[in-house]
Amino acid sequence: MAKGERRGGRTTPKKQTTPTGRYTPPTPKSKKVSPIWVPVLMFVCLGLGVLIILANYVGLMPGGDASNWYLLIGLGLITAGFLIATQYR
Repeated sequence: MAKGERRGGRTTPKKQTTPTGRYTPPTPKSKKVSPIWVPVLMFVCLGLGVLIILANYVGLMPGGDASNWYLLIGLGLITAGFLIATQYR
């Protein structure tokens, strides 16, 4: 090995700290908080939708046989529950 040669060391260049030009918004001073009825309504919609679908297939709903209308109502309630879940903060 020659006297001036260095062995080992960094193989990748150091990170440059130049700005990327992307805007980063400041963090909000106050966080928004959902009212208590949002998660309550979400769980009620989800639970009621599942109960209607299960009761429909067990035969507990009025009309005797399984009906597509009860299935659609149950799926609509579950969908509403998911849409309400997106509003929760």
